[in-house]
Amino acid sequence: MFNFTRRDEGYLWVLRAVELRRASHRPRLHVDDVADALAELAATHREMPGNLNLRYMLDELVDDHVLAPSDDASRAGSLALYRRRHTTYQFTELGYRAYTAVEDVLSTRLDEVSLSRLVFADVLADFRALIEANLAGDGEEVYRKLSRLDSVVADMTRRAARFYLMLDDLARGTDSSPETFLRYKDALLAHMADFASDLARYAPRLAETVHRVEESGVEVMLARAAEADERVLASPQARHDDWRRRWQGLRDWFRASPVQPSDADQLQAATVSAIGGVVGLLRQVLEGRRGGVSRQAQLRHLARWVMAAPDDGAAHAIVAAGFNWRSVRHLGGRHDDPELISTRLPWWEAPGVPVNVSMLEHGRRPSPGRPAPLRRGEGAKAMLHRRQAAARARAAAAEAALADSGATGRVLGQDEVAVLLRLLTLALETRTVVSGRLLVAHAGTASLRITLTPSAEGCVVRTEYGRLHLPGVAVAVEAVVPADRRDRLEGSVGEVSSRR
Repeated sequence: MFNFTRRDEGYLWVLRAVELRRASHRPRLHVDDVADALAELAATHREMPGNLNLRYMLDELVDDHVLAPSDDASRAGSLALYRRRHTTYQFTELGYRAYTAVEDVLSTRLDEVSLSRLVFADVLADFRALIEANLAGDGEEVYRKLSRLDSVVADMTRRAARFYLMLDDLARGTDSSPETFLRYKDALLAHMADFASDLARYAPRLAETVHRVEESGVEVMLARAAEADERVLASPQARHDDWRRRWQGLRDWFRASPVQPSDADQLQAATVSAIGGVVGLLRQVLEGRRGGVSRQAQLRHLARWVMAAPDDGAAHAIVAAGFNWRSVRHLGGRHDDPELISTRLPWWEAPGVPVNVSMLEHGRRPSPGRPAPLRRGEGAKAMLHRRQAAARARAAAAEAALADSGATGRVLGQDEVAVLLRLLTLALETRTVVSGRLLVAHAGTASLRITLTPSAEGCVVRTEYGRLHLPGVAVAVEAVVPADRRDRLEGSVGEVSSRR
């Protein structure tokens, strides 16, 4: 049945012409019908050969059981026309499958593979419709939904297998064609990420829906599907067993068993692993192209150097340098005190040197290990926070007392003296001299303001520790009123004046 693949190309074009008319719901064709279809194909395909002996080629395809002949005398108006047009041709079932198999191989493009992520919503809707049909006792609808689900899941599995096969081929051919990978990497990563996201979103709902289908009665559903099955040549028990096998495949695809995860979970894990593999492959490609040449070119260049080496020692040295081969480190070491061992002592008489276990077993020098955890001292931090809060509270109380009673005419406490000295420091730093005279100086905080006015008498501030003499200046301390509060006070005073 595949003899037409070993003959010239015209036989394939004849079958394409028969398929063109078959797609237009004309299964039986005369020779003239095939010739018209070939003319239509020739208008769009210049590579199609010409001068084909159609009747001979059709008879050859009949002998190969790809086409089936039949007689049709209804269109013959004369004896000559009957002799010329009495035979019609159509595909046999196996012949059509052989032709479509060849066409699938010829038309397959490796770059047109994808994961079917848009069918999850339709699968969920079909499962829900299957539940309703099974509960309503509609056997034909149960058969249609089960057939659709079986074909959709089979297509999903086939597309996933082709997609991951394409990823493996891409990984194996990266060194020879890294440009192809770099051109499609963004589309690959986005496509796999979208598929993984949709699968993770729909997988729980699909598993729950499959459980609801089983609760509606699996045996009754399979019996209805087998009864509505149109394969009349198969026995009822064979149809029932076939639908049981198909349903088990659907169930295993979306719902996990106690011993193994579902096929959807396995596909999810494979997709996540493939994303990591693509990212790792991208890193390798970028590292290989960082020097301007691919890894394959580098290895070929190194091989040429090795083959051109003058002797074996030079070849070994080149390979050792290229692949970073070194001496076996765990067979040698240094003594703690090398001066105690004579340099003239043979190695078999010298004392042994202890070797660390990690160097002996793994070839790596011992590491100091993970650093000790940092002690946070939560208790000390809390104590410091309490001290800072108490100090801020005492400073605020001292500022309030200075604002209410001033700095003179009374004895100041320790906190009030600290606030006053801080304000005096700020005010003395801001004093300026104009024409040999000191001007008034101001300083303050958010709630307190100090004014230093030149005065011949000076002032004295009494504290718990003694008296503080300030010659040449008079000290005045007052509270600072915020701007919004001052505006409200001025507005209130103006309103009272207008009323009076």
